[in-house]
Amino acid sequence: MRFHFDRLSPSSLISLKLSLDRPRISGPPLSQICKIVEGQRYSKKLNEKQVSALLKATCQRPDVREGSIKQMVRHNNYNNDKLVNEEFGIQVRAELASVDARVLPPPRLKYHDTWKETQVDPRVGVWNMIDKKMVNGGKVEFWTCISFSRSRINLDEFCRELISMCRSKGMDFNEPFLPIKSAYPGQIEKDLHDIHARSTEKLANMGLTGKQLQLLIIVLPDVSGSYGKIKRVCETELGIVSQCCQPRQAQKNNNKQYLENLSLKINVKVGGRNTVLMSAIERRIPFVTDRPTIIFGADVTHSQPEDDASPSIAAVVASMDWPEVTKYGGLVSAQGHKEEIIQDLYKTYQDPQRGTVHCGMIRELLIAFKTSTGQKPHRIIFYRDGVSEGQFNQVLVHEMDAIRKACVSLEEHYLPRVTFVVVQKRHHTRLFPADHNDRRSTDRSGNILPGFRLCPLL
Repeated sequence: MRFHFDRLSPSSLISLKLSLDRPRISGPPLSQICKIVEGQRYSKKLNEKQVSALLKATCQRPDVREGSIKQMVRHNNYNNDKLVNEEFGIQVRAELASVDARVLPPPRLKYHDTWKETQVDPRVGVWNMIDKKMVNGGKVEFWTCISFSRSRINLDEFCRELISMCRSKGMDFNEPFLPIKSAYPGQIEKDLHDIHARSTEKLANMGLTGKQLQLLIIVLPDVSGSYGKIKRVCETELGIVSQCCQPRQAQKNNNKQYLENLSLKINVKVGGRNTVLMSAIERRIPFVTDRPTIIFGADVTHSQPEDDASPSIAAVVASMDWPEVTKYGGLVSAQGHKEEIIQDLYKTYQDPQRGTVHCGMIRELLIAFKTSTGQKPHRIIFYRDGVSEGQFNQVLVHEMDAIRKACVSLEEHYLPRVTFVVVQKRHHTRLFPADHNDRRSTDRSGNILPGFRLCPLL
């Protein structure tokens, strides 16, 4: 990029001409002649420190936020604004609107029958694993641990405590398959590939061809920024399930709460189930437990606004058990840049030997559901996230058609009932308790209680 400087009158003002034909920069440093105008929207991705600072600056207690909204309305004085009042005929009340609502009762959770507490009722959306065991503990045969932290961490002791916690909660956890080691944070990819190669070779020498490392526990580097790279290599290149740990947490001795949380994450990743809903076991969930039902969730993630080439990533998950609907399998697929409609829900292609081949994420997950449960779903509930109002009909028509075609490709005349739900989270509605001092209607932060639901009439 080349800059041209033209002197104007007065001589202290300088104009810039930018051209992309030459990558050289001449003239005085930009910091001396350019100033960024305040208040501009920054559309690029923020780093971790910027995100943390932004959340800290914008996070307010509900009573403070309510006061800020009221103050803004009084300051703007909409009722005396000619455009609002005369042109549109709108009157804005200074007080917030009051609405009727109720709080749904929390679902009762079921844990393993062999421990002290087999059922629990969450209180204000919170519960713990004290005196409880996972309802289905997973089995980890082949695993190891690697640390990319330069901090003083007793890695062997940390792993012993973690294994002990997993076993105490109901998991079957073997000793490490490869020696636990520390590594230099500057060569993360090399070390991850090395662990994969060594584990594959050792399994082959044991006559376990086709097996692979089930779990890799990773202590992250002290400097942030490596998490995405580690997940990309482990999950997409090597096919290894990974569990990352913060170095400051791994340093602590007898850190039971953290180890307990890790054990719950690990159990789900290796195919176990931490808890199930009592209402599911007792077949009391409407439209789910009365007949075999599969629940889908789908979303599309797009690149940053300044990126005009990277593909969008579509992800679909589906329940793999019934009636509990607790275990989920997932698939991802790359598609065109900024393409919102999921292209790989169902597709076909021609093969010289097999003819027309049917495939796609919906079809694969339906097959996996039948393999897992022994029966095909009679009902499909499809939750779709990330759809703007202008694309409702377009997405509904295309993706519903793909779901129907995927079903028929498995069995002629197989047309289960489909409930297609578009989920939207980005709204500007703010709900506050009528009395901020009433602890029966608020949580510890002053927010409305979990399970809060506006009455149907509204």
